[in-house]
Amino acid sequence: MSVTTAVLGFPRIGAQRQLKKTLEAYWAGKASAEELQQTAATLRKTHWQAIQQAGVTYVPSNDFSFYDHVLDTAVTLGVVPARYKQIQDPLKRFFAMARGRQDPANGVDIPALEMTKWFDTNYHYIVPELAPDQAFAFDPKKIVDEFTEARKLGIETRPVILGPVSFLLLSKVANTDKTHVAPLDLLPKLLPVYTEIFKALKDLGVAWIQLDEPTLVLELDEKAKAAFRSTLQQVAGLSARPNIALTTYFGPLAENLELVPNNGFEALHIDLVRAPEQLAPVLSWIGAKTKLSVGVVDGRNIWRNDVDASLALVNQATKALGADRVIVASSCSLLHSPVDLTIEDKLDKNLVTWLAFAKQKVEELGVLAEASTQKEPTSPAFLAARAAIQNRRDSALTKNAAVRERMKAVTSKMHDRAGAFSARAEVQRNRFKLPAFPTTTIGSFPQTADVRTIRADWRAGKVDQEAYNRFLQTEIKDCVKRQEDLDIDVLVHGEFERTDMVEYFGEKLEGFAFTKNGWVQSYGSRCVKPPVLFGDVYRRFPMTVSWSKYAQSLTNRPMKGMLTGPVTILQWSFVRNDQPRSQTCQQIALAIRDEVNDLEAAGIPMIQVDEPALREGLPLRKRDWEAYLKWSVDAFKLSTSGVENKTQIHTHMCYSEFGDILPAVARLDADVLSIETSRSHMELLGDFGKFSYPNEVGPGVYDIHSPRVPSVDEMTDLLAKALKVLPAELLWVNPDCGLKTRGWEEVTTALKNMVSSAKIMRKRVEA
Repeated sequence: MSVTTAVLGFPRIGAQRQLKKTLEAYWAGKASAEELQQTAATLRKTHWQAIQQAGVTYVPSNDFSFYDHVLDTAVTLGVVPARYKQIQDPLKRFFAMARGRQDPANGVDIPALEMTKWFDTNYHYIVPELAPDQAFAFDPKKIVDEFTEARKLGIETRPVILGPVSFLLLSKVANTDKTHVAPLDLLPKLLPVYTEIFKALKDLGVAWIQLDEPTLVLELDEKAKAAFRSTLQQVAGLSARPNIALTTYFGPLAENLELVPNNGFEALHIDLVRAPEQLAPVLSWIGAKTKLSVGVVDGRNIWRNDVDASLALVNQATKALGADRVIVASSCSLLHSPVDLTIEDKLDKNLVTWLAFAKQKVEELGVLAEASTQKEPTSPAFLAARAAIQNRRDSALTKNAAVRERMKAVTSKMHDRAGAFSARAEVQRNRFKLPAFPTTTIGSFPQTADVRTIRADWRAGKVDQEAYNRFLQTEIKDCVKRQEDLDIDVLVHGEFERTDMVEYFGEKLEGFAFTKNGWVQSYGSRCVKPPVLFGDVYRRFPMTVSWSKYAQSLTNRPMKGMLTGPVTILQWSFVRNDQPRSQTCQQIALAIRDEVNDLEAAGIPMIQVDEPALREGLPLRKRDWEAYLKWSVDAFKLSTSGVENKTQIHTHMCYSEFGDILPAVARLDADVLSIETSRSHMELLGDFGKFSYPNEVGPGVYDIHSPRVPSVDEMTDLLAKALKVLPAELLWVNPDCGLKTRGWEEVTTALKNMVSSAKIMRKRVEA
């Protein structure tokens, strides 16, 4: 017998972002729910058939989502907080949980659930909110309907569902002053619902399910270990259930391997892209009845598979277990990959041969499965992949001697500002003379249809550079006036020239390439198109100076220069995997350092270097944190430490839990740090108070990822909570994130309310 193959999940958005477009039309009232459902059904059919036609054995279902698979799981388990139950329509209720819902005419004003990063990826998931007395109930509609839908197409799928322990560990309990319930305390009430799900799927004729327990790769406390040990034994022992592929990804099982019954499940999946070292111990441990799914095709990056390295792992597994017990699989869901490389027509032809998107990764599984049956692989596809890997290793495109010499010249002194924060703060306060609770925004302002249209026309050559620049100057001038009219204290130029906070800089730096349709989902309908970082990085010319200088000439108020930090550019790109990430990050840092210094020389008094991805890049296990935090913090400081004390350095971070890395955040030594706190109702800020964070902080009071407009009272209450944690002289007032995805009408109202709340707080403090 030969090995089988499996895909753990597929991108939802469509090769041309069909889902995004229909979702946004539905939200805007321009498409019906039926049209949205039809788009979804068409995408599912297309993806299932592509996977089936590639000869994959295990085709996933229930991996599709209109917004987020964790939110889908919450709905499947009956986890719908009481405030949303007034919304009768299930689809509208689902989107209210994801995005909030504001309908003043009907007295509806409901904030969205919290959102945070999915492990160490740039995907955001909706955090399930559990009541202390949570009752769970199985809603079979989605998981059953999608399996049945595929079956009607002649495709037997393997439904994917997030496992019970990981679901709870990724959730939060909305405790009151009188309750102190931990998520895992609810496990005994939850398990019967999973038993019901398994039985329903068994009765439906489902042969296999994929039970995702990704938190098994984390460092677990004793309570979590006990929960896994008992739960997995209980689930494995159920008689009324399909075959289960227990699935882990993003890291090694390591010490948690002993929590999994070695003969209890029909299959176990491990990620050998992120943790190839775990294969040997798993092979020694696994029981005689369990298949091993080896994740050797990278679900998170776009580089073509190193077929010889992957085949060695597959062969190691087949030698130990026999071919019939080995499944060749993607390392994780292909959700994190673009859809199809074949529609790219602008990339360098040589570079294209180094890449693989989701559809090509599906095909790579078959190439490896076939090669595992041969003593010496002979298929044209295998040999072409081998040649492409060698071509990339030998290519002069990836190396630059001057960049490497500059890296050798970096000294420790280049990582530190000239003065301590206390000295800088005094100089800056005397320079800017800002009021208490100074107001600002994170950087971008609404990118209207006009902005996007003229940019597209300029890229297509329909609008010349001079006309495009005039348009951008008009937009910047209007944006500056709007901010002044709103009485915002520290202004930004609006970033109308930028498509994306990483793509824009990558286009101006050497070492990057850009796809036409390399989109991946970040959250909901929000898609990003990460640059392909394939070679050594350096700056050819100033990237932002002219726009910031023009904007500053329009106002007497301080103007922030806006840059993306080196760690975020690294994390939000498809990064080369042929050298340590720390080296690539240092190259980017040197390029950003040049830009920071040029902005200061041009008279820009404040410079914001955003690092929203700093926490995202943190290794999943604490034993690996120190090394990462050393080089990532050093990269940020290398970028920002070449300026004088009078220049105020800002940074921004969002949708991450910082409590456990606050010492590293403090070591960034940014003069002002803005963070996301509105969805969590300032909970995050408590960590800053306990740590006694030394520098200035702007806790977000306006959730820009939701279309609802917060009131003055709501923002004022959030600032009052912040004042209980940090002194007034350290507090700024700002939204959670940039405003480019919002509309001018809602932004103007929200910022007006934000400024009003800041002025109320000033009066309170003065009083």
